[in-house]
Amino acid sequence: MGTVEYTLLCYLLIVNLLGFSSMGIDKKRAKAREWRIKESTLFLIAFLGGSLGSLLGMKIFRHKTKHRSFQILIPSFLILQIIIGIIYIVKM
Repeated sequence: MGTVEYTLLCYLLIVNLLGFSSMGIDKKRAKAREWRIKESTLFLIAFLGGSLGSLLGMKIFRHKTKHRSFQILIPSFLILQIIIGIIYIVKM
């Protein structure tokens, strides 16, 4: 594994942990009626590579699962990222 691949793997690990934890934190804050994470921030994290973590966070924490925009966009980001990953691997 080269430096680029290692860096990309570390980035994806971090951004997916961020996506997962942000769903859990926002759910906890929602229950406590505290300050919340903006939906645009949750979408941005998913778009920037954290879609798998965000999707797992949605399912595990049962958070944002009834919001149509989250039902559509988060899985769409994941599919797009998988396609980009496959294209990257094929071109190697």
